[in-house]
Amino acid sequence: MFEVLRYDWRIYRLLRRIAKQRVGMIMPGNVWVIEYAAPINEESMPMVQTCILRGWIEVLHQGVNHCRLNENDSLPENLQFKETQDVWRLTDAGWAAIYRAHQLSLLGLALSLFGVIVAL
Repeated sequence: MFEVLRYDWRIYRLLRRIAKQRVGMIMPGNVWVIEYAAPINEESMPMVQTCILRGWIEVLHQGVNHCRLNENDSLPENLQFKETQDVWRLTDAGWAAIYRAHQLSLLGLALSLFGVIVAL
């Protein structure tokens, strides 16, 4: 049970990281520099696929060239793109998952039912 809760917490943190991404600047050649990019690797890819399955994120651009910054946060020389990666965006359901709208609705319903029971 705790493994499921821990996995859901990690998905929630990934959603928040995707929500914080922003385009810092656009370089010549239509190269986007994305700030606060969510690290997508072999460990987090199943979580991304779970979010896509649940309808929380969707692919905005597919197969975008990708490279990492140097250790001192400078751009690599010659901007050699060795990898491709998708760019995702949150859907309305993803934002609702971040703000836990479903849980708040259930809490409001439970409190109103409790109020009705107490009133009777």
